[in-house]
Amino acid sequence: MLAGHETTANMLALGTFALLENPEQLAELRAHSELLPDATEELLRYLSIGDIFYRYATEDIELGGETIGKGSTVVVSLLAANHDPKRFDNPDTLDIHRKARGHLSFGHGVHQCLGQQLARIEMRAGFEGLLRRFPTMRLAVSASEVKLKTDMNIYGVHALLVTWV
Repeated sequence: MLAGHETTANMLALGTFALLENPEQLAELRAHSELLPDATEELLRYLSIGDIFYRYATEDIELGGETIGKGSTVVVSLLAANHDPKRFDNPDTLDIHRKARGHLSFGHGVHQCLGQQLARIEMRAGFEGLLRRFPTMRLAVSASEVKLKTDMNIYGVHALLVTWV
């Protein structure tokens, strides 16, 4: 349930929140639905709902001038990697035009998510449906009132109160 449901559900809610907080990006996406694949990848990169992962060094390795010894625990932050300015220009800005391919939101290598293609399809369909069915959707509370799940394994919102006319 965690990998197949919680991640996608939280990503849809967080992505909607991010778009509602960036009305110019939301308007652009509504006007140009062909941007949805790139926008979905950008939302995945920008939000990184799964952040901290632990790995173990299988051999001594040098990284950034430091030696990580075989058997050492390595803490990996996908959020930090997805916001690396050496990889992404202006990484702390949501940009639905960005070609965010190569983000690490689904992991990498042997630990890459097996369900990533299904998740992408679900998110594109979810965002497309929200944009089409609720063209006047907006936050029903101020953004500062939205409670985030920052103390859980999967980053998300506890509730996203929206309204439309």
